[in-house]
Amino acid sequence: MQKENQAFSIKPADRLAGVSEYYFSRKLKEVAQMNADGMDVISLGVGSPDMPPSEKTIQTLCMEAQNPDGHGYQPYVGIPELRNGFAKWYRKWYGVELDPKTEIQPLIGSKEGILHVTLAFVNPGDQVLVPNPGYPTYTSLSKILGAEVVNYNLKEESGWMPDFEELEKMDMSRVKLMWTNYPNMPTGANATPELYEKLVNFARRKGIVIVNDNPYSFILNDHPLSILSVPGAKECCIEFNSMSKSHNMPGWRIAMLASNAEFIQWVLKVKSNIDSGMFRAMQLAATTALEAEAEWYTGNNRNYHNRRQLAGEIMEALGCTYDENQVGMFLWGKIPDTYADVEELTEQVLHQAHVFITPGFIFGSNGKRFIRISLCCKDAKLAEALKRIKDMQKK
Repeated sequence: MQKENQAFSIKPADRLAGVSEYYFSRKLKEVAQMNADGMDVISLGVGSPDMPPSEKTIQTLCMEAQNPDGHGYQPYVGIPELRNGFAKWYRKWYGVELDPKTEIQPLIGSKEGILHVTLAFVNPGDQVLVPNPGYPTYTSLSKILGAEVVNYNLKEESGWMPDFEELEKMDMSRVKLMWTNYPNMPTGANATPELYEKLVNFARRKGIVIVNDNPYSFILNDHPLSILSVPGAKECCIEFNSMSKSHNMPGWRIAMLASNAEFIQWVLKVKSNIDSGMFRAMQLAATTALEAEAEWYTGNNRNYHNRRQLAGEIMEALGCTYDENQVGMFLWGKIPDTYADVEELTEQVLHQAHVFITPGFIFGSNGKRFIRISLCCKDAKLAEALKRIKDMQKK
């Protein structure tokens, strides 16, 4: 007896309906195809440091990788050497005391931390406050996990700082988390002690948790700050930090979060059921990286200073305006009124000058007339991008 042919149809989970493929994942496919067609696109899009970590860091990795006893599973909480390293780093550079045993949790990158914190604190249907403009992953992961995203505005006229008058008028009864990110990505706005004090006070009064994402504080920034330096902040705040940006280790996927011991345990409940510890040699190498003195950071920033100058010239060539007080590894600029929208400019630059620049709308509606240039590109490539854009405008 012949079986009837039946249509075989599998549908994705409903949670995917509210999210799309990450912009850079999609757009870099297009750039890769253009390169395959011989167009030699210069990418000024992704913030992936192109310089190596310190020589001692690499030496430690190579040496420890040869240890025959170092290849097994590692503790979910991270090895003591790395937790102690992060604690010493926070004490030295931020003036913050952390108990390495109970108040620090190493992470396999900050993106992982966003997932774990949301799972640990937010029930489906709860609300999370996300900055506009802001890192797209705050929004996408919140939606995937069933949270309701409520945007709060960051605006150019207020220096890209939260509008606390606006926040006070909002209903916080269903809000669990408020995501903040200073030094800010994408705008380059820097934190101040006053801002952190206001955020801590706001969190305590409203009964919410501030999660401050802090990976850029060592890039073109003379005064690194931590929200945990505010008295009482540990009670209501979590801070992420990442070695991707500060120590040129994006592919290593090593980060951390710090908070009070109870919050750390909640996150660990989630994390320990999702992944295992990082390779021991990498953790020991990261510990070495954290021991860097001021000279290493200064040398790293010397490269970024040169690149920042060239990025500024690109902004000016495109008729964009920007705040020279920005910090971090990007330059954020406002496009001229002559363009109908930001993609008109970025697509023109991509297809005529073969230079990829990030349109600001991917960070939220308040970025719709801005562009972002990454400084993670060699000086010669930035200079070539500038030349191509100038040549494009002559045609």
